[in-house]
Amino acid sequence: MSLKKEISRRRTFAIISHPDAGKTTLTEKLLLYGGAIQVAGAVKSNKIRKTATSDWMEIERQRGISVATSVMGFEYQDQMVNILDTPGHQDFAEDTFRTLTAVDSVIVVIDVAKGVEPQTEKLVKVCRMRKTPIIVFINKLDRPGKDAFELLDEIEKKLNLHVTPLSWPINMGQFFKGVYNIFERNLYLFEPSKQHIEEGVAFSDLNNPALKQYIGSDADTLREELHLVEGVYPAFRVDDYLNGDICPVFFGSALNNFGVKELLDCFVRIAPTPIGRDAEERHVDPAEDQFSGFVFKIHANMDPNHRDRIAFVRIVSGRFERNKPYYHIRLGRSLKFSNPTAFMAQKKSVVDEAFPGDIVGLYDAGNFKIGDTLTEGEMLHYKGIPSFSPELFRYVENADPMKSKQLAKGLEQLTDEGVAQLFTGKATGRKIIGTVGALQFEVIQHRLLHEYGASCRYEPITLYKTAWITSNNKAMLDDFKMRKASFLAFDKEKRDVFLADSPYSLQIAQEKYPDINFYFTSEF
Repeated sequence: MSLKKEISRRRTFAIISHPDAGKTTLTEKLLLYGGAIQVAGAVKSNKIRKTATSDWMEIERQRGISVATSVMGFEYQDQMVNILDTPGHQDFAEDTFRTLTAVDSVIVVIDVAKGVEPQTEKLVKVCRMRKTPIIVFINKLDRPGKDAFELLDEIEKKLNLHVTPLSWPINMGQFFKGVYNIFERNLYLFEPSKQHIEEGVAFSDLNNPALKQYIGSDADTLREELHLVEGVYPAFRVDDYLNGDICPVFFGSALNNFGVKELLDCFVRIAPTPIGRDAEERHVDPAEDQFSGFVFKIHANMDPNHRDRIAFVRIVSGRFERNKPYYHIRLGRSLKFSNPTAFMAQKKSVVDEAFPGDIVGLYDAGNFKIGDTLTEGEMLHYKGIPSFSPELFRYVENADPMKSKQLAKGLEQLTDEGVAQLFTGKATGRKIIGTVGALQFEVIQHRLLHEYGASCRYEPITLYKTAWITSNNKAMLDDFKMRKASFLAFDKEKRDVFLADSPYSLQIAQEKYPDINFYFTSEF
């Protein structure tokens, strides 16, 4: 199959939401329809033995939350669909932000009862900055919730999106009867006792009296509401959606498999095929013959039995081939990959070739960092992969002196994943972990114990912010380092870092040493 044909078959997207809106459940049901799995897992309770495919880490199963982005691919209606299920919890937002650099569109899941929540606002803001096409799925219609018009108003105001409904609910909660699919002009009836949906009933003429046979007295309400929808919301045009100017909205209940097929059918028809990316040097088009791609995520111990470490690469252009040498821009040398993998969460299969839009996993012996670029020789640097300055800090101490090597290796690999940053005090030699959320400390402690057999304990440290420092004024830099010796550390790349214990001390340092540059992200 030609490169252009393969590109046109790809749909790569992320599912984002606030925690508990039903994002991982929706992912499971999409996989179910795609034939990728036979039994959908519940993520609600650790008592249910079958957990979600995308929540495969031990801590995710125990907590019932996603703490790492999962990648899953399947074929549906001759399209290759790549789903990235992201963490909803704000403490893992950094992983989600990085994931958004690797996708071409997103599906935002909103709980019908809770409406738009803070984490959803943050993530949608990132999508809007990039003009990423968005589809909204309003979930849990089988429970009581907000009025549909009220919800659409809230989405428009809080998320600053222009919406147009492509399906419409017939009542909700215990009176929920189904949805009318505006996109296909079909009526879908909800049967709560079943775990599958009925075939849609074609209903192009809503004035047909037979509508009452299906939904009784709700027929008149549905006609009125759809008439209102037509008058208030703009007609759906694919180009407006692809430009990020309009967001289609679907209603359903992921847990009951309801509304998911309509969402998927519409998605594969309208969602964008892989788009190009901006490198620092130029814009790269996916149809170019030369391969290029970038690392947006690293994960250690996907298979705890083999202690593997995998770099996730989004293919931007050309054809990726197994055993072909590719140029690692940062290291300045060529690397070969004998077993590149495609994903179904932690289940992997070796691939011989992959195309723009695909996510491939490359086994990594420590060669990769987040943001690295691979090409066939051209010097390209893909940009826009965010790195956040930590907000919370702890000293990390070894709780088992017999396992110091395991602890050092674990800290090295887990901080390579980008879940936290590791600093070493210059005067004390003590290790300091910096994160953007408190839950990350717990995840690191849990993973160190279960994946590396190393136990650690945390001790408090009073820190306001870390700042990387550089200067062309050597005398001033030397003076700063001498006077601030007890407030200096270095990061994993041995770069100098100033540990400011308060906003005041940071301000004074910046005023007293004007020739020193203070950076609050590690990309400088």
